[in-house]
Amino acid sequence: MDPDHKSWNDRHKRLRQMFGNPGKLAVAIDLFLQQHAMVHDAKMSDSGLRSFSDEVWQGANETVIRCVPAKFEHSIAWLLWHIARIEDMTMNTLLAGKIQIFHQDSWLEKLKINVRHSGNVVMDKDAVTALSQAIDIDMLRAYRLAVGQSTRETVKGLQPDELGQKVDPASLQELLDEGSVAEEASDLLTYWGNLTKAGLLLMPPTRHNFIHLNEALKVKKNCYGLKS
Repeated sequence: MDPDHKSWNDRHKRLRQMFGNPGKLAVAIDLFLQQHAMVHDAKMSDSGLRSFSDEVWQGANETVIRCVPAKFEHSIAWLLWHIARIEDMTMNTLLAGKIQIFHQDSWLEKLKINVRHSGNVVMDKDAVTALSQAIDIDMLRAYRLAVGQSTRETVKGLQPDELGQKVDPASLQELLDEGSVAEEASDLLTYWGNLTKAGLLLMPPTRHNFIHLNEALKVKKNCYGLKS
């Protein structure tokens, strides 16, 4: 395993332990922000840490970003859109009780797509390919940047007694009612509903991003060399 990937995983194990101790919240938040910085574009945090997201973008032309390789289910564009939507939903609606970034500034129109959900379960390869070809790449990057910055502001304001709290069921229903989570993917809401707020922080804005960025690097390798 890449040494930086291994160290990211090792730090994430420590973060899990810290979130279990409210007395270590300040240290946990600092470590969370480091982990989170590494799964977003470097410009989001200006931390100077290695960015796994920037590695995905580096040297990838638009054709590579939109490419769905024969033996893969997703493109880089779809993966980045998916992790941005999941982070937006979980960190804003579920963790903070705020309006999603997606709903604040006409992002559906800016992205030039007609899909507002996360893509879980309901999108076959044809649908993934269609979204990958339609989405505005520059706006996708800008949306994900805005989501990441919002997450960091929310996490900096967390209080110790919030870590063990479960998600408000009304917030879960809100995601379903507004179409952010498709009916067919409602198991996702059950999963999130069983997590504490600390549990949410350990998956959607950190490990979920990390996993899919690793997938994106594999997609890039299989699409590399395609011409625009």
